[in-house]
Amino acid sequence: MPSESFRTTLHGAILNEAPGGILVVTPENTLASINERFFAVWNIPCPAAPLEALIGTSDTPILEQVLARVRDCEPFLARIRTLYADPNLKDDCNIPLKDGRTLHRHSAALRGDDGRYMGRVWFFRDISDIVRSQQAREDSERLYATAFETTLDAIAITSQEEGIYVDVNQAFLNMTGYTRQELIGRSSLEMSIWADPQDRQNFSLKLREKKSKINFEARFRKKTGEIFWGMFSVSPMTFNGQPCLLSITRDVTEAKAAQDELAKHRDRLEQLVAERTAELSHAKEAAEAASIAKSAFLANMSHEIRTPLNAVTGMAHLIRRGGLTPTQAGQLDKLENAGQHLLGIINAILELSKIEAGKLVLAETPLHIGQVLDNVMAMLQTAAQAKHLNLSSESDELPPNLQGDPTALQQALLNYAANAVKFTDAGKVILRVRLLTDEADGAVLRFEVEDSGIGIPAEAMPRLFAAFEQADNTLTRKYGGTGLGLAITRKLAERMGGTAGASSTPGQGSIFWFTVRLKKGSQALPKIPDVAASHPETRLTRDYPGRRILLVEDEPINREIAEQFLAEAGLCVETAEDGGQAVDLVRHNNYDLILMDVQMPTLDGLAATRLIRALANGRQVPVIAMTANAYAEDRALCLAAGMNDFITKPASPDLLFATLLNWLEKADSERRADSELSCEGS
Repeated sequence: MPSESFRTTLHGAILNEAPGGILVVTPENTLASINERFFAVWNIPCPAAPLEALIGTSDTPILEQVLARVRDCEPFLARIRTLYADPNLKDDCNIPLKDGRTLHRHSAALRGDDGRYMGRVWFFRDISDIVRSQQAREDSERLYATAFETTLDAIAITSQEEGIYVDVNQAFLNMTGYTRQELIGRSSLEMSIWADPQDRQNFSLKLREKKSKINFEARFRKKTGEIFWGMFSVSPMTFNGQPCLLSITRDVTEAKAAQDELAKHRDRLEQLVAERTAELSHAKEAAEAASIAKSAFLANMSHEIRTPLNAVTGMAHLIRRGGLTPTQAGQLDKLENAGQHLLGIINAILELSKIEAGKLVLAETPLHIGQVLDNVMAMLQTAAQAKHLNLSSESDELPPNLQGDPTALQQALLNYAANAVKFTDAGKVILRVRLLTDEADGAVLRFEVEDSGIGIPAEAMPRLFAAFEQADNTLTRKYGGTGLGLAITRKLAERMGGTAGASSTPGQGSIFWFTVRLKKGSQALPKIPDVAASHPETRLTRDYPGRRILLVEDEPINREIAEQFLAEAGLCVETAEDGGQAVDLVRHNNYDLILMDVQMPTLDGLAATRLIRALANGRQVPVIAMTANAYAEDRALCLAAGMNDFITKPASPDLLFATLLNWLEKADSERRADSELSCEGS
């Protein structure tokens, strides 16, 4: 027989290694035994003293701690009292706790070898994971059952081999018209649900080839015999331990009908598109022809207007150089102002037409924003002084390496500033440049022109920037203007990545603004030439007297004016009336520079330049185009033909002399360089 100490040790080992919490209570409600796992299961602090110290003490403190953790303590306590009162009762139940866990409780009477009641044994085990698993399974089954019965798609579970219906949902019954009793235990072939046996064979073949999910479209037959299209997917599954197929079918009859109808519409649409494409192609050709005609018309109009205008302004300049009486000087001022006004209108119309035709090409060269401001100020200073206006400019500190088109910027700002001077009778006109953003690759600038002029009514603001519009068209009689300047400025600003706008108070003045986005370049800004050091005509007379100039011009008056300008600058001038004469003259003579008109009879300036470049003594001579055609493509054509530069008529004498001086200096510099190389080679 085992000794008493062995039994005690064995009892302790069993008690401590038990998977649950154990509590033994005597009939007198004192503790007879308890293990550490009891405290862990109930999440009760385990006493620091050995558990043996609790033996023989009242179970009340333990019971109070247990009751504090039970979710429904009253039923729990009532059941314990019942079990204590009747030793013959056993107990198995689950106990929900306040912390969300669930314990399983088992309790039975403890009896001696003689059957005498010795107390009650309580066993507690944490079954929270089991309860959660059961709950999840029940939720999943409930969710599956809900989805199975409520989905609008027809669902069927069939045996994998025979295709026997094992279960179907209500949507399947609604779709086919059969009852559950008619389908369960029978196959789709037996029920003749497949409308086309070939579809069934194709499906079986796919099923044998592919064990995973299959998508299939086929026609099916309802119980009434009605045929419908179904799109269904089939996946293998296990149902009640047996290999089955889960099929989900959607009635696509209406979709198929719509698809067929759509195909008919698509075919018709393709036909219409083909017809419309042909029409658009003809329209495009017509539009291109119209655009070419418009460009040709504008070019011709520019030429036909600028040519006599060149004669007007040129003759006026020559008359002024000859000396005038005060009365004649005043009359000539009016004549020149009228000519400049007409030239401004022509330039504005051409500029707008170039922008709208997409023919405006913006340059990207290093910018002197300060020089742009100075140029505009210089152009308007005389007009501002005549009206006693305070004309000034302000500028933020700007990045030093901005790039853009100085001509476009100057034109946009000049349009604003000229309007400000024109519509301001007293006070001030201020030009400003503000730096809005400064980034690594570029910057956004805001140009403003503020005046103290007549102002603009609020109702007139929306139409300010429309072409040929003014805030008050009756002002044209007093101030003049075409209404193109603001439209051009907005379009230029938009081409430069910005926009334009204005604010105004009638009787107090206006602020017109536009923004531009400019890139940053790596090259340094070019040095601004000192134009005031010496007048171009003076330098020509001093440094290049007697240089031979060939003037090619078919219009007699313009030829006479240009010839006199050049002669007064000390140059030796020979003339040709068309390109053919010019080629003959170059063939037999050497010239220092050629001024070439472009539009001429017999042989135009472009063709004449090409022929001159083919001559031995015509390869290096500078050829300067003088033309009334002002489009960028005209300049490109001139340069492509071999010309060196481009002057638009009517050209001011200062521009003409500056251009001549520039190319004569370049020609001399190249000749000196060639001479030095020749000397070194010898």
